[in-house]
Amino acid sequence: MQALWADLLPDLWPAFWTTIKLTVYSAIGAMILGTLLTAMRVSPVGILRGLSGFYINTVRNTPLTLVILFCSFGLYQNLGLQLASRESSTFIADQNFRLAVLGFILYTSCFVAESLRSGINTVHVGQSEAARSLGLGFGQIFSLIILPQALRAAIIPLGNTLIALTKNTTIASVIGVAEASLLMKSTIEMHANELFVIFGVFALGFIILTLPMGLALGWLSERLAVKR
Repeated sequence: MQALWADLLPDLWPAFWTTIKLTVYSAIGAMILGTLLTAMRVSPVGILRGLSGFYINTVRNTPLTLVILFCSFGLYQNLGLQLASRESSTFIADQNFRLAVLGFILYTSCFVAESLRSGINTVHVGQSEAARSLGLGFGQIFSLIILPQALRAAIIPLGNTLIALTKNTTIASVIGVAEASLLMKSTIEMHANELFVIFGVFALGFIILTLPMGLALGWLSERLAVKR
């Protein structure tokens, strides 16, 4: 047991810190892309609605592992997409980390878009009609009237998406990103007889990350709920 803790503790925080960074960067990017996809999905331009719907339905129904592998093998190794400087001594680690973030953004943005669209459905259509009668364009109606209310109504679905993203970051290990699950796998290989202890440590780590998210977002949803 002492050997286990001696091997595990020095790398435990750096691994979970990588998980946290993956979650934060991916969540920000997914929110931006998801909002754009939502705007396209409800826009008056038919081709934009079609493109957004096709992207969301295709990527959402694709396994996340394939999306991450596509970013690594397809975009980087075949198409040469480079997200880090080759002159850097940490090029491989930086490149893999950023490719993983890109994959999470591409995938999670679809669920963000669907969450926001569910929030848009709670906004009465009369508000859009009133805004159009005042001469506002689609961009103004969406950004000033529809989106703020949709965000308030979609806090819980968006929170569930964020929690799912946090757990999904474990898939980054398939391209060598040194996050929590990769450390867990390497620790199990060296200390197979302590399997349940290792599982318990990493399960507790993810509970510590995700449980406060759920509680905070639940409180925020009640606080910002649109009163009917």
